[in-house]
Amino acid sequence: MSTINSQGDEDTFKILVATDIHLGYLEKDPVRGNDTFVTFNEILDHAQKNEVDFVLLGGDLFHDNKPSRKTVHSCLESLRKYCMGDRPVQFEILSDQAVNFHYSKFPWVNYQDENLNISIPVFSIHGNHDDPTGADSLCALDILSCAGLLNHFGRSTSVEKIDISPILLRKGRTKIALYGLGAIPDERLYRMFVNKQVTMLRPKEDEDSWFNLFVIHQNRSKHGATNYIPEQFLDDFINLVVWGHEHECKIAPFQNEQQRFYVSQPGSSVVTSLSPGEAVKKHIGLLHVKGKKMKMEKIALETVRTFHIEDIVLADHPDLFHPDNPNVTQAIQAFCMEKVELMLDTAERERLGNPRQPEKPIIRLRVDYAGGFEPFSVHRFSQKYMHRVANPKDIIHFFRHREQKEKKDIDLNFGKLVSRPAEGTTLRVEDLVKQYFQTAEKKVQLSLLTERGMGEAVQEFVDKEEKDAIEELVKFQLEKTQRFLKERRTDAVEEKIDEEVRKFRESRKKNTEEEDKEVREAMIRARAHRSEGEALVAASSDEDSMDMERMGTRNPSDGLSSTLSRGRGRARGRARGARGQNSTARGSSRRGRGTTSQESASGSRSSKPVSVPGKNMSILDVFWSSKTDHSSNSFQSYTEDIIDVDSDPEDTSFVPSSSKINQRLPATSSLSKRGSQSQASRGVDFESDEDDPFMSPATSRRTK
Repeated sequence: MSTINSQGDEDTFKILVATDIHLGYLEKDPVRGNDTFVTFNEILDHAQKNEVDFVLLGGDLFHDNKPSRKTVHSCLESLRKYCMGDRPVQFEILSDQAVNFHYSKFPWVNYQDENLNISIPVFSIHGNHDDPTGADSLCALDILSCAGLLNHFGRSTSVEKIDISPILLRKGRTKIALYGLGAIPDERLYRMFVNKQVTMLRPKEDEDSWFNLFVIHQNRSKHGATNYIPEQFLDDFINLVVWGHEHECKIAPFQNEQQRFYVSQPGSSVVTSLSPGEAVKKHIGLLHVKGKKMKMEKIALETVRTFHIEDIVLADHPDLFHPDNPNVTQAIQAFCMEKVELMLDTAERERLGNPRQPEKPIIRLRVDYAGGFEPFSVHRFSQKYMHRVANPKDIIHFFRHREQKEKKDIDLNFGKLVSRPAEGTTLRVEDLVKQYFQTAEKKVQLSLLTERGMGEAVQEFVDKEEKDAIEELVKFQLEKTQRFLKERRTDAVEEKIDEEVRKFRESRKKNTEEEDKEVREAMIRARAHRSEGEALVAASSDEDSMDMERMGTRNPSDGLSSTLSRGRGRARGRARGARGQNSTARGSSRRGRGTTSQESASGSRSSKPVSVPGKNMSILDVFWSSKTDHSSNSFQSYTEDIIDVDSDPEDTSFVPSSSKINQRLPATSSLSKRGSQSQASRGVDFESDEDDPFMSPATSRRTK
């Protein structure tokens, strides 16, 4: 890059751009365990040496939703080492930070905190690996934000409408509107874009003088009909899009011919999947912005472990291999060894020119053995390279690409389904659930729930460890179906009830927005129940410790064993109730409270019992039980749920929490909603690494 004079530096933003760092990936691996931490230190070291104004991360800073203590500690250590210091921050924030960071307990940028000494601010959105979850909807980035080491922005909690409010930055005469949108399920965001429920707010004052920078973390390549975000969905007033989530490094900005903005895809800084896209050389970007001009300078990462991948098709070498040859397996193994040795030699030559690169490379040889060939023992082959490669167990991958055909079997084997997708593609749990029920026999088809709702619940159970997600979804949709049948005054005939349930289910499947609300409400209930269970366990442990303290003041000869037994029994009973979700602790109605026999007896005048259907009851049984409950005046057992008399049973469902995005906007620089519009005078110039983007003072104009 050409030298920029000191006068130009006063108006030039220098931003270090990186995405998908995946801290903690394979942290327990004896060879590759520290790769992510070493590379993260290199990234921050580049930021410090280049004296950047701030670091911009495009999501997936952590690999796991709940990172280990080692991972969090290493991240905090690196941020404190490289991002704290006495060097003053040269830019200012003009927007209302209470709007930009409205979900934080400290709604302001960290370098303006008088208790902190920040020299390099870090701005980051969350990705799909480290997205908010749990009862309080927190993520690992919120821990860093609370500690004052990172600024988490671009968070949206609404499923009905998203208003993206930018962080307005100014340095000299250059102004940047920084937009961010954390990871959202692609199908949901796709639908919201189609329904025009996503709005990017723009400054009212001199809106054409801002450089609009947007950070997003979604699928860019098409994985399905709606399982990606087309670039055409984004507003055309944007100047540069930093696209996270995709791991292949395409950091050089590429112009979208239709929308006329540029897209930069930095890719990941660590190899997380053994696919061809990961073998591309890893880079981060040093973005220079002056006025409406920009330049992206590529910086190669030197500490990334080298990765080489190659494909061979045995059927393409008929002169070497023939299926009828009795020694063909030995010949294939010798051929694979020769290929691996060549890749090791190439990796060694690359490492000699870069002493910071790890010694052992990652090697992958994909062998297509279609055409009657048989694979050899991968484990025996791997033993020969235990001390030479970083992934000895994954060197060879056998597949039969040409013989993959969909079998029209009624029964769907999940094991076969897992092995079916090509290597490097993402397998989604909700897709498995949907595909299973679409191809399953009629007797195991869903009659009350929808495939989409069940898939979302299973996804929450698998990825977010929400153990009550499936149960709460079943309860929620069962209650809603009961209310529907009561409103329709359906006759107590099994055929009529089944028909009404089927119609109600089909109407819910067509209304995808309503179904998203149902799933979200069920997940909120699951998180609330988990929090109640954890509180009960904590309370029981406190009572147990108090019993032990009281026991310590007594005479040891006065019934010590009985006291111990009594204390343990009470603690176990309460803890077991919380975990087992019995009617006392967790089986209560949505606004009711679990109760003991004494509480039920004392409160019988002001409350009435309502029975909860059992898990194995049919729809008809549930319908009859709800009829008999309303006509019966007798009390149930004291372990059943209690609902206040003043509350209507139909009003006990949860209401989804509305987003706080539509807050009042700042007086400093108010924002107005604008749709996508043509900006013929945006005037963004992009030049190659060899040219100086600041040579021409005139702003070029661009037409669509």
